[in-house]
Amino acid sequence: MPLPDANVPWPPPHLAATLAEIRVDDAWYSGDPAKLTAVYGNSPTRKDGTSRLWGRRRTPTPGKRDARLHIPLAGDIATASADLLFSEPPTFTVPDRPTQDRLDELTDADGIANTLLESAEVAAALGGVYLRITWDHSLVDRPLLTTVHPDSAVPEFSFGILRAVTFWHELASDGATVLRHLERHERGRILHALYQGTTDNLGRRVPLTEHFAVAPLAEALGPDGESIETGIDRLTAAYVRNIGPNRKHRGSDFGRSDYAAPLYDVLDALDTTWTSWIRDIRLARARLIIPDAYLRDHGPGRGASFDDDREIWQLLNIPPTEQGGGITLSQFAIRVDEHERTSEAATRQAVRSAGYSAQTFGIDDQGAAITATEVKAQQRRSMTTRGKKVRYYSPPLGEMLHVMLLLDRRMFGRAIVPARPRIDFGSTVREDPAALAQTLSLFQQAQAVSVDTKVRMIHPEWDEAAVQAEVGRILTETGQAVPDPMQAGALV
Repeated sequence: MPLPDANVPWPPPHLAATLAEIRVDDAWYSGDPAKLTAVYGNSPTRKDGTSRLWGRRRTPTPGKRDARLHIPLAGDIATASADLLFSEPPTFTVPDRPTQDRLDELTDADGIANTLLESAEVAAALGGVYLRITWDHSLVDRPLLTTVHPDSAVPEFSFGILRAVTFWHELASDGATVLRHLERHERGRILHALYQGTTDNLGRRVPLTEHFAVAPLAEALGPDGESIETGIDRLTAAYVRNIGPNRKHRGSDFGRSDYAAPLYDVLDALDTTWTSWIRDIRLARARLIIPDAYLRDHGPGRGASFDDDREIWQLLNIPPTEQGGGITLSQFAIRVDEHERTSEAATRQAVRSAGYSAQTFGIDDQGAAITATEVKAQQRRSMTTRGKKVRYYSPPLGEMLHVMLLLDRRMFGRAIVPARPRIDFGSTVREDPAALAQTLSLFQQAQAVSVDTKVRMIHPEWDEAAVQAEVGRILTETGQAVPDPMQAGALV
């Protein structure tokens, strides 16, 4: 399919519902009170009639700030999801040694581990993320793995498989006129175009040279004036679903956000609780109620004041019969226990509905040292969610790494044998070395473990060649490497 026609609605109307839901997720993920107020400004109450904290439009009062407080639990959930997946960088392996060396060079130089960590956080918050392979000969001599957020893409799926996708981003806007760059990925080619329109209309096509950010692309376009041939019969972009299915739109190809339990009312209740808690603290500040006669007169037209920080006072003309001299201390109680229990209950419910264990967020953490097995048992729900997300992440990531190697050979002339890498996701919880050594010692005393198995338990990230080399060294050093007489020619 070609690029969009001129003067069509943009973003496309068929994505309106999806983009509206992403805006809600983005507001909670960003933690920006202005975004939350904008999202809920037209729906200040829930279906049961109760009001939303962020649905109340506050009229600015001179000298008074908005007292509503936001707790960034939504952002913490997205960060926790990314940490579970990529806090330990994954390892990528291919059979060919030179290709493996080049893949290691690409992943290290390009900081792919950081790119994946960031992409996983966006996917958890917004329901998915796009991985894209691009290149720039004037910048670096290698292809690049980049990410695109789902609210800047128009995908086309067939049976759940991404067939093509059009990315867009705004290059300039003055409020009335918007300049957009559209980048369409199809099998074997990438199309580029620049459109000048309005906030809700794509407008007309203009030359790429109209904006400096995309002007260099004009020289790389093919004879048709709009596409760049990749030379490989593969798509240079992939969609990673955060998790499925999409509960609100059954049968949809889009992923589900971690907030789509939904958690919005629980998050709003948490903010309401903390706002009330801080209000109690603010109202509980000690205040003095004094008679007007105690105010110090500053002269005609200058008002009067009472300095409550002053430590030494001259004698006041107080009637001896007046107990306390007419000065009253006002200080309210702070409902700490009620607010703390309510906020903890809301936090527990939110993280549980998102698919995580409370221990992942430091709740019920006693601070005592525990083994990796105990950690996994306590965080079973989080580990289960991580396993699901790993299965959603592996296929598109493996495909993009394969495409990266293909383009590295095609565009940069590397003498490699491209293949789809095997991906091993790092462990989120490492076994304590002392506990592991004790376990292996007990197995050794029971003669229930081989040297090969011990090496694999200590180094689960090693490939077969590394394991066998280490086994050979151990057997040689311990004198267990006895030559096979059949192989040595002892029997004739």
